[in-house]
Amino acid sequence: MTQETRSDQKFVGRVLVTIGFVVLTVLLLVLLYFTFDVILLIFAASLIAIFLRGLASLVGRYVPVGEGWLVLIVTILLVAILAGAISLLAPDVAEQVRHLRQELPQSAEKTAAVISQYGWGRALLEQLPSVDQIRENIGTSELLRGVGGFFSSTVGAVGNFFIVVLLAIYLASEPKFYIHGFQKLFPKHRRERVGEVLSAVGVTLEWWLIGKVASMIFIGLLTWVGLSILGIPLALTLGLLAGLLSFIPNFGPIISAIPAVMLAFIISPITSVYVIGLYVGVQLVESNVVTPLIERETIELPPALTIVFQLALAVLVGGLGLVLATPLLAAIMVLIQMVYIQDILGDRDVEVEEKGLEEDIVEA
Repeated sequence: MTQETRSDQKFVGRVLVTIGFVVLTVLLLVLLYFTFDVILLIFAASLIAIFLRGLASLVGRYVPVGEGWLVLIVTILLVAILAGAISLLAPDVAEQVRHLRQELPQSAEKTAAVISQYGWGRALLEQLPSVDQIRENIGTSELLRGVGGFFSSTVGAVGNFFIVVLLAIYLASEPKFYIHGFQKLFPKHRRERVGEVLSAVGVTLEWWLIGKVASMIFIGLLTWVGLSILGIPLALTLGLLAGLLSFIPNFGPIISAIPAVMLAFIISPITSVYVIGLYVGVQLVESNVVTPLIERETIELPPALTIVFQLALAVLVGGLGLVLATPLLAAIMVLIQMVYIQDILGDRDVEVEEKGLEEDIVEA
């Protein structure tokens, strides 16, 4: 066999390997695209499992039972607390929600009347469809299809919720079983590193959840108290809404502020300005007091990258992507830091060498 023939065979082999790698990459991307909803549900279950494991660890200090029983005890306690809170707050919240549905149209009319006094406001209102146009454009068939789609999506969401909760309980009960199974997919010399990466991701998400729960409670209570002082109706419901929607960074606070500002217009335009100031102030206090305390233990996410990632997932999968975008980005950042930057690029070795050099200099 001549040298030229060997070179040609090597070239053909490299081309075939390259083509195979490209085809495999495309197939994986297509599979990821069509199964991304399922991946997000698994990630949501993992988040809940991490939350349950954290609570189970606290309970385990006082109740000496197995991990599975601890998770079951914590789940039962959470369900009992949630049921008790719903039984206590549901009548008031339901009544306030009913009033909210009645008050918002009046508030919208008053807001439009105030805005129409200005040139930019009239131009904006002209671009919006009127109530009569909306009624003319919505026929009976479209309405029925919309109602059917609503109920089908609601049933699907409820089903997904129970699946996620059940999966989270299984993951929280025996986490080592699933972690060891995942590690076995990698070569033996890489399994320890895979465990370190998974542990780092888990710690990051755990602290992110701690910070987010603390932030939600803080924002909900402060908003409720502030709106009550300002005399805004339905303060309890608006406070709960602000606390729940604060789980979604950047967009959640804006969405929760809209009904409060509209209700404030019923009282007076200046009151709506006070409400805007309240929401901005609550966010400033939360971002400068609560968040910095938690970010010491987790990874710091660039705000611009977070917004872009939220918009991308919202376009791809809708509301679920928007809700899970931030914790998913935090997990991806840890993977990039440990797998790509440290392992592939070798920055971890450089950091170790620099640290050793500094110690040698100090000793000298």
